[in-house]
Parts: sequence; structure tokens; C-alpha cells
Amino acid sequence: MSARKIIIDTDPGQDDAVAILLALGSPEEIDLLGLTTVAGNVPLARTQTNARITCEVAGRTEVKIHAGSDAPLERPLVTAEHVHGRSGLDGPELFDPTMPLQDQHGVDFIIDTLRAEAPGTVTLCPLGPLTNIAAAFRRAPDIIDRVMEIVMMGGAYFEVGNITPAAEFNIYVDPEAAREVFASGVTLTMMPLDVTHKALTTRVRVEAFRNLGTRVGNFTAEMLDFFERFDVEKYGSEGGPLHDPCVIAYLIRPELFSGRHVNVEIEVTSPLTLGMTVADWWGVTDRAPNAMFMNEVDAEGFFILLTERLGRL
Repeated sequence: MSARKIIIDTDPGQDDAVAILLALGSPEEIDLLGLTTVAGNVPLARTQTNARITCEVAGRTEVKIHAGSDAPLERPLVTAEHVHGRSGLDGPELFDPTMPLQDQHGVDFIIDTLRAEAPGTVTLCPLGPLTNIAAAFRRAPDIIDRVMEIVMMGGAYFEVGNITPAAEFNIYVDPEAAREVFASGVTLTMMPLDVTHKALTTRVRVEAFRNLGTRVGNFTAEMLDFFERFDVEKYGSEGGPLHDPCVIAYLIRPELFSGRHVNVEIEVTSPLTLGMTVADWWGVTDRAPNAMFMNEVDAEGFFILLTERLGRL
């Protein structure tokens, strides 16, 4: 079976960086066509820098990285330095990357790549706000039917919100973009907080990365040492949730995850529930299902996969 062609759309973020590393360590299953960055966890200038830092740590300077949207479609940018630190990758000692940033805008790269590749062969993997994806669909609606699948991190239902009482951060930052993507008709699989909050970076799991004894292993452990402190304090859990790598792990080992195909609508008007992903989990409406909403993960299997693949880099 050939490797799955993907574009990672990302706003690194420590957990985004781990997702990128997992993809880079899995060439048999993942053919990474390129990375596009978006403003989210930190502003665009940092997300494109952090994506390049991550690829350089992995020794993969040939990866094409394209900076995309610097603000949501219709709203001011909300960022999350309170979670990720000022750099977005706080924890390890950072450096100025030397690998190039591509001249082409990230949205144009998404459009051109979907037009160039055979229809139904490219999976989009958004790890941050859906601004770039929605902008590409707006600008070039002909590409929508060419997408194989969108596998994304975002949303919540039973876990409710992590940036407001009702909303998960990625959806909250650009709810209009999320609404357009969820209504696009593209096959969509979402990794909401309901599943990512079950993939916890316990001390044993973080030490397994450090014990790899490699640059990637140490970099990852140092990122997670910092990253987990916010959620451990907030939730009283034994470790922080590792959100974004769930997207890539699903592409490699889909049997690690389970969920339900349901209708998901995005709230864009209410000041109380702005950005909420309203999942019809119990089928109480006649709205057609539009998303595979994951809510269970084999956490041990997930971290075994992650440690093994990062150990390859």
C-alpha cells in the first residue's frame, strides 16, 4: 500500500511539533507534500519559524514550508501564549532556523497541490484554526471535490471548551472558517478534546521520549515538560493532553481510535457559545451526519507508536 499524501496545516505549538515529527518518522504511511502555517497558538511569524525549527531538529530540511493566513477570516486573532509560552515552543533551547520558507502563500500551495495531484488522493490535516482551508475553498471551489479527506484536531462536545466554557481553541479562533469547512461536504474526521484528553503525557511517557537519547527525543521531552504544566494545573490530571499527534496517529493506525459519524454544526453568533461544536451525538435532529467524531483512543498504543516513530529520527 502506498503512502498517504497529506498536507499538514499547522500553528506550532508544542503538540503540533510532535505531530509533525510523527509524520516525518512515518514515511511508509505518510507522504508529506508540504506544511502550511496559520496564525493560531502564536502569530504567523512564530508559527512558520516553529515549523522550520521542528523540521531542522528532525534533520528534514527538504520539507516545503509555506506561510499562510495571518488572521482569521472575519475576526481579530486570538492566541494562546498562556498555554504554549511566548515562542509557542517554550521548553527546549530554541534557535533561528536556516532552512528556507517558500515564497508561495500557503493557501495558494493548498490550491495548486490539490489541482496537480489526482482527485481523491490528498488528505488535508489541519492542526490549528481552519482559516487556510476555508480560504482555499473560497478562492478555488473546484478543489473541494478533489480532497480525499480532512483529518483535523479541533472541537469538543462532552469535554466542552478549553478556551471558553463552550469552545475548543482551534474552532473558537476562526468559527466562520470552521463552519464553511464542516459544511463543504468533504469527508471529515475530527479529533476533539473528547479523545485528545485521553492521550495524556504522563511522566513515564515523557521519559520514554527522553530515553531515546536523540536530539528529537530530548527536544520532545523538553517541550512536553513545559507544555503539560498548564493542563495538569487546570484539570488536575497526571499529564497534559497531546492533541495534534492524534491526527497523524489516526492516519497510521486508525484502529487506535473509535467514534461516531454524526452531524456537527458550528456556532458563530452567540457571545455565550461562540465556536462551540454542536455534535448531534444522540441523533435527535434530522441533520445529516457530516463528521466522524472520535471519542476513544488506545492511549498506550498511541504512545508506543509515537515513541517508536520519533525514535527513527
